[in-house]
Amino acid sequence: MKPTLSENEIRAATADLERKLVPFNKRFPGSTGERQPVHTVYGGAHLFKSDTTKKLGEVALRFVQEYGRDPRTFAAAIGIPEKLAARVWERVLEKLNREPVEDFRIDFEDGYGNRPDEEEDGHAEEAARGVAKGMRDRTLPPFIGIRIKPFTQELMRRSIRTFDIFLSTLLGESGGKLPGGFVVTLPKIQLPEQVTVLADLYDIMESRRGLTAGTLRLEFMIETTQSILDAQGASNLPKFLDAARGRAVAAHFGTYDYTASCNITASEQRMDHPACDFARHMMQVAYAGTGLWLSDGATNIMPIPPHHGDKLARQMVDENIATVHRAWRLHADHIRHSLVNAYYQGWDLHPAQLPTRYAAVYAFFLEGLELATDRLRNFMAKAGQATLVGDVFDDAATGQGLLNYFLRGINSGALREDEALATGLTLEELRSRSFVKILRGRREGAARK
Repeated sequence: MKPTLSENEIRAATADLERKLVPFNKRFPGSTGERQPVHTVYGGAHLFKSDTTKKLGEVALRFVQEYGRDPRTFAAAIGIPEKLAARVWERVLEKLNREPVEDFRIDFEDGYGNRPDEEEDGHAEEAARGVAKGMRDRTLPPFIGIRIKPFTQELMRRSIRTFDIFLSTLLGESGGKLPGGFVVTLPKIQLPEQVTVLADLYDIMESRRGLTAGTLRLEFMIETTQSILDAQGASNLPKFLDAARGRAVAAHFGTYDYTASCNITASEQRMDHPACDFARHMMQVAYAGTGLWLSDGATNIMPIPPHHGDKLARQMVDENIATVHRAWRLHADHIRHSLVNAYYQGWDLHPAQLPTRYAAVYAFFLEGLELATDRLRNFMAKAGQATLVGDVFDDAATGQGLLNYFLRGINSGALREDEALATGLTLEELRSRSFVKILRGRREGAARK
């Protein structure tokens, strides 16, 4: 049948849309496929050394061996199915030995406090030298950065000076190089102009220090109500992204500052408060498809035993175990809440939280592995036609969600590539990250046959 519309008519009708799709697609490119850390560990700048993350791993191992004891005890303590106990235990121990920390933030803000200028100058310089030494000794985690103070009238100049001293010292000590995954965290943002200032400073620093334009990256701390809505009731979140001028890589939610800004009392400030869910969902709506990593906040109940010493009474030992297990369970529950809401990264504040971070993430993905494998295998076998597996009905829209499950599981270290290949996908298909491309490739292959 001859079409009614001519090519010229189609071109004229779609010209304006074509122009608008260019900036739209640039703003919403989707996931880059780069590795996202499952957590960010924060530590005071005054305590940072080149081997800090190695020592954190050693402490984490001692905790899991003393208080986790064995696979079944550890699984029961944090509430994961017994059938996964051995596999999770094995993967957690391997992770803590090989790479205990994925991302570390040298903190000049809440974890550091307000100190005399001379003291903070010294710590900024010393921490930078520590990072440079870690680069030489290969003791740094895959991702690292600093959190500066907020750009308020009171603290802005102090914050900029710390940023300047740290970065200038680091580049001087490292021969002009930055460690992999380096980022600066800007906390308590209230206005887009605060982001603009940091981006402007980046332009100057890159020019003066001979860095390639766009080298320096930043991440937002979303922890004030003004971050969510401005004075006119519009969302500030997209404006922050505009102000970053392509330098933003992540947005982190700050649980306790945000709940405090909502006037929530201390006893009710918790990760799973409905006010936090609202803010996190606003972040998802604003940043979905932009490529920004989203990170949840921290559990502030630490798994620290109340009693110390070599000769403790049985009651004290039992109290220590109960305290650590209670904090571990809370941490694992908070992580699961984050994962269910598609926040695949969060903060950790103590080395004893590292075992539960990895265990909760691994268990989350491993629990659904068998069902997801069956669903995706059947789905792919039908080449995109709807199929029924058990009591769950899959249509074409589910395909990318199933693929995302495996991509996220592999990214987090919970799943291995060979476990994803059990779905019938090839490695090339898996790495394409696109369900549409996989189906198109299979249909074209079938047509050629």
